[in-house]
Amino acid sequence: MNLFGGVIPVTGISFLLFCVFAILFAGYALGRITIKGVSLGDAGVFIIALVFGALFYGPLSAQLKLGDVNYAEQALTIIENLGLILFVTSVGFIAGPKFFGNMKKNFKSYVLLGLIIILAGGLAAVGCIYMGDAIGYGSTIESREAFVAMIVGLLSGSLTSTPAFSAAKATVAPEFTGLVSVGHGIAYIFGVIGVVLFVQLIPKLNKANMDEERAKLVQSGGEETQRKSVGKLFNLDDHGFAVFALAAVLGTFLGKIKIPLSSAGLDGTCFSLTTTGGCLLASLVFGHFGRIGKLNIMPDQHTLKLFRELGLVLFLVGAGIPGGAEFVATFDVMYFVYGIIMTIAPMIIGYLFAKYVLKLSLLNNLGALTGGMTSTPALGTLIGTAGTEDVAAAYAATYPIALIAVVLVSQFIVILF
Repeated sequence: MNLFGGVIPVTGISFLLFCVFAILFAGYALGRITIKGVSLGDAGVFIIALVFGALFYGPLSAQLKLGDVNYAEQALTIIENLGLILFVTSVGFIAGPKFFGNMKKNFKSYVLLGLIIILAGGLAAVGCIYMGDAIGYGSTIESREAFVAMIVGLLSGSLTSTPAFSAAKATVAPEFTGLVSVGHGIAYIFGVIGVVLFVQLIPKLNKANMDEERAKLVQSGGEETQRKSVGKLFNLDDHGFAVFALAAVLGTFLGKIKIPLSSAGLDGTCFSLTTTGGCLLASLVFGHFGRIGKLNIMPDQHTLKLFRELGLVLFLVGAGIPGGAEFVATFDVMYFVYGIIMTIAPMIIGYLFAKYVLKLSLLNNLGALTGGMTSTPALGTLIGTAGTEDVAAAYAATYPIALIAVVLVSQFIVILF
């Protein structure tokens, strides 16, 4: 039976939006369940989206398909990208006033930590390749080249890194790009949930006094940008929607700039900031300066908090629904284990390195760790756990380093193995 009577563009998409809001309600309810002070938080939305995708995405996708156009897939991609833009742009604005001072004071630490985390993930991936050589490549893979493609997909999923995912697909042989997608989908689930739980468990295990940790975070960070008074600033609108939109537009254009990494130029493997990095960079600059002449380019704080939360949950829904369907269709227990290894190893190594070698305070450590793991959902959870948005500055400082490193490491693994 056709649920929508063949009228897909209006009725079908409306039903999909109904499902999105139902997922948000159920996900928030699940996220509120707390066991010994630890909860899923916003990741509850991701869990419900995964379950929905596993159970209903196939039939829903079939109903929302006309010819070669899958409206369900396109709608969810729009929701995911919109959420990502809202979230990272908000984070950039929030972190902007302290970002450059923080970078100036802790630049070496952030660079080292970002590199250590990604290198640890890369070494874990190499270890999994040799493990596959020893015990077999799995039920669906016969050649080592195909297995390497699966591993780099698992690596990008374990670090929830879309740029690494894109770079891996561009580097492997054309017949193996599907395996990269499968690996990314399998590892993405624990890649999200693992880091979300980690940033909540570590303060508990350390019996951290959050008031003291927030004070240490302020001391370890840079001074907030001091702006000269120029009288009353002019606002394009009361909430700052206009300047927020401007930063998002500029960031999207920045993210589209491609830098060739091979002799083939733009036809070969390229690096780009992507929408995530571009919007983050643009909003950091806007947040740092705060004004252009007498024009206020800093949105209202209530707007930023609302967009940050809305963006995060929309991103989780948009990624979670197709991810759940992909996970069920392609699940192999060993691939899932490999993904867990590639999430846990860099996370623990990065945390210990930041704590004992770099001597970063707990919240600065965890904020930088979420950036090094390129984990957008974990930052949202950490802000709630820490009770301060100052952790976003550490995330924003480490994220670009990790972004570049994970793209290069993924490509090196394909080339060398």
